Amino acid sequence: MQKGDSAHTIRLVSELLSPIDDAVTFTVAAVARRLGVAAATLRTWDRRYNLGPSSHEAGSHRRYTVEDLARLETMRRMVYAGVPAAQAAQIAMRADAAALPNVQIEAIEPVVIADVIPLGSASSASRGLARAALSLDQLACREIMSRNLEQRGVVWTWDNVIAPVLVAIGERWATTERGVEVEHMLSEATITALNTVTSKMNSAKNSRPVLLAAAPDDLHSLPLNAVAAGLSEKNIGVRSLGARVPHEALVNSIQKLGPSAVLVWAQTPYISESARLAGLPFQKPGLKVFAGGPGWGENLPEGVTRVTSITHAVSLLSKAALA
Repeated sequence: MQKGDSAHTIRLVSELLSPIDDAVTFTVAAVARRLGVAAATLRTWDRRYNLGPSSHEAGSHRRYTVEDLARLETMRRMVYAGVPAAQAAQIAMRADAAALPNVQIEAIEPVVIADVIPLGSASSASRGLARAALSLDQLACREIMSRNLEQRGVVWTWDNVIAPVLVAIGERWATTERGVEVEHMLSEATITALNTVTSKMNSAKNSRPVLLAAAPDDLHSLPLNAVAAGLSEKNIGVRSLGARVPHEALVNSIQKLGPSAVLVWAQTPYISESARLAGLPFQKPGLKVFAGGPGWGENLPEGVTRVTSITHAVSLLSKAALA
């Protein structure tokens, strides 16, 4: 780290930890750092909900006051807990300034909106993600997922936040033929959030990588991103071939990489392809072959292990990689 970089870091940490004088005002960038949100999100909240800076000096940009910051902190806290952004902004704007730190999210009755994704007893974070997805708010989707990935990990976040929304959106489209744009946007946001986790791994514990691939002509590679992120979180090295991997390409990759395990994911039916899993190249130490996704038939070839979920895949593949 250069001397200038070190000084900049020290200044940022000092700014975040220092007590706030009521007379101090803040720029958009300073508020974004304090709240841990993007400056673009603050501008969106200002434009949509009038929750913006209230201080203005002649010849300069508007700046946020301490009270503005308190209202934004309340807004952020409620949005991350699953309260719709419009309702959270309304509460933050109307609350007495002294009462803002004590606003109880649990006591807030969610508003009923016409365009909804039924999630049953899903987590509050999952409901917040669904609302952000319906609004096509990709930035908010990434922020919700990233926060939960960092705090709870990949497997928990996939099972309790991401997967319920993806399933509900898919079912909604199947019954109404509406919302394909929501599914596409959320998928892209999910890939970005998961790949951020994968990219953070510095050193792998396994000497032979785990190989991930989608079945031939299968476009559903998102589950592979989740598995890759879950393994990377455990410092398990991964090579992912992505969607639509022909059998011959998979064979060539195995011969080049010598992986400890391979997972082939099939979301759509590939019953006729299952026998080919038994024909993957033999190597020493032996290659462990796993099949995941609902596309495989009931009977898999001998020696091929079925994984029933992302959680199951991460567990079995990490064990195989370190065996």
